[in-house]
Parts: sequence; C-alpha cells; structure tokens
Amino acid sequence: MFEVSTERFEDLIADALDAIPAELAVRMDNVAIFVEDEAESRRLFGLYQGVPLTKRSGYGSGGGLPDKITLYRMTICASCSTEEEVAEQVHSTLIHEVAHHFGINDARLRELGW
Repeated sequence: MFEVSTERFEDLIADALDAIPAELAVRMDNVAIFVEDEAESRRLFGLYQGVPLTKRSGYGSGGGLPDKITLYRMTICASCSTEEEVAEQVHSTLIHEVAHHFGINDARLRELGW
C-alpha cells in the first residue's frame, strides 16, 4: 500500500483531467468529481452516478444536478506500491468513469482495453 494525502490525490486527479483530449473535455457536461476514502464494497476504485450524455434529452444538454464521479482514495492506494502506480490507477479509473459519462458501458470499455 502506498498512501497519498487527499490533497496529493486531488492533484493526481487534476493531472488525469488535464490528460483528457481537449475535444472530449469540452464535451464533459454538468459533471462533478469527488474524492472519498472507500466505497461500501471496498472493491470499487471509482463510481459514476448520473445520466450519460447519450441518454439525456436534447443529447448533451445539462441542467439539474450534476453527474457525479467519485474516486476512492484509500481503495486505490491499497492496490499500489508507489506514487507512480497511484497516479496510473487514478488516470485509468478517471478515464473509465468519464467513459460512463459519455455513455460507454463496461463491455465496450473491455473491448477498448480499459
């Protein structure tokens, strides 16, 4: 286990967000990112809650409460031995959850190698 502080974890999330291609980042609509220590199942690295863009009326229109992406700091840290591994897992998890925001399901993510 390699534990990083909540502040450092948030920095790693910001770095991962910066790595999202600009043409996708501008299409992220009405989504908020949160950090919690652990999920109830203790196996989740991240969770997307909301209505994917492809399911919204008026495709891509925001409004109402934002979608929520939560990354679980201690669960991710527990699977890592170095800060570099934490950063890689944060990036991978964030991409996975952002994909759900865009309407990509787990089966398709597996097909794409995520």
